[in-house]
Amino acid sequence: MQSRFLNVGHPVFTLFMAVIVLAACKPEQGPQGAQGQMQPAEVDVSTPLLKTITEWDEYVGRFEAVERVDLRSRVTGYLQEIRFTDGQFVEKGDVLFVIDPRPFEYALERAQAQHVLAEKEYKRARKLRNTQAISQEDLDRRQQELRAAEASLRDAELDVEYTEVRSPIDGKVSRDFINVGNLVRENDTILTRLVSIDPIHFYFEANQNQLLKYKRMEQNRAQTDNAQDDVAHDADGPQKMDAAAKPVYIRLQDEEKFVHAGQMDFIDNVIDPGTGTIQGRAIVPNDDRVIVPGMFGRVRVSGSAPYEAILIPDIAVQTDQDKKFVYVVNDQNQAVRKYIALGPIRDSGFYIVQDGLTPTDRVVVNGTQRIRMPEQPVKPVPTDLHENGVFAPGKQADDGTQANAKQADAKQGGDDLPSVPSSPAPDEMHDDAAAGADMQQEVQEDVQKDVQE
Repeated sequence: MQSRFLNVGHPVFTLFMAVIVLAACKPEQGPQGAQGQMQPAEVDVSTPLLKTITEWDEYVGRFEAVERVDLRSRVTGYLQEIRFTDGQFVEKGDVLFVIDPRPFEYALERAQAQHVLAEKEYKRARKLRNTQAISQEDLDRRQQELRAAEASLRDAELDVEYTEVRSPIDGKVSRDFINVGNLVRENDTILTRLVSIDPIHFYFEANQNQLLKYKRMEQNRAQTDNAQDDVAHDADGPQKMDAAAKPVYIRLQDEEKFVHAGQMDFIDNVIDPGTGTIQGRAIVPNDDRVIVPGMFGRVRVSGSAPYEAILIPDIAVQTDQDKKFVYVVNDQNQAVRKYIALGPIRDSGFYIVQDGLTPTDRVVVNGTQRIRMPEQPVKPVPTDLHENGVFAPGKQADDGTQANAKQADAKQGGDDLPSVPSSPAPDEMHDDAAAGADMQQEVQEDVQKDVQE
């Protein structure tokens, strides 16, 4: 009976093994080329952008009215009239409430009558004194009674005036806290609340390290400019700062840009021992009356003197666990890693590089996903950087670079994950699969032909 298995020395088996060996030794044809060498990847490179900038520190704070008044009456009586609409803007001197004036008008008439009588008696006593009919003591008594009557008259006139409760400031009035017909007690009952709207204060708190930084900045500026009066130091009270030298910019919660400009006008004179912070204040115009006291916002305060900074776009920054790096092309056109220390990111999407880069470094700003190995040969394409647009006109970053950059730096200073090696390109995978299928088909055909023979 003929065996179902081929003998090791059978010609067919020998031919089968020879075909497999030849196929394994066949050189791959792929994107690396016929010589098996990797073609240099094309990447966009540029030197870092140099620009004179000022760093800004951001704080969360709250708006407060410059003037705030809990309106009370200066006389006791029954509320007779309310002369404003809830939430109305009023001016200083406008009548807001009217207390029933009749009891005070009657008191004024009595005071006027007593004043007239006291004045007549004083004049009569002076004539009698000229004739020595009364003593000087009687004349002094009549004069004292006249002055007391004058004071009572002025007091009664004030009471009548106080029956009309007027606004002491320009601003916005709240609702009426008491209705007509209720008893209003002198210096006790709060009738309503008024707040000024324009301008408005913005309060925030900074820690003592930030305070020391600002102090050093002021000292350096004073030494450089020889302007010792830029900041007034008052040992007995709050410190008034040079507002022209301390601009601030504020944005509201629904705004993306810091569009409200103001000026620092106050720093407290003590640090809160409980929180270790000190209170600062800025004054901000509010012409359109959009800002309301109690509203939250974010403020930017100048955190450095102007200096020349190194800037790179965020898409050039890569992440290796907790470290940041960029790819730099050396003189041999090889992409090498260079670890850097980053400062804050600007509104344009450019990072401030604090350490690790020089102005002459050629940084890869597009095509970082093509770099898969250390010191990989690349083909650098010079590109210009601009803060209003990363690449030169007509040059745009590919989608892969932008996606990797967004994943690497979704948040500045966040927890970064280790970088994942790049997968082979789809075209390379397709070519390898096709070559393997062709080789397998060729071997099967050769074996079938030998068996038939």
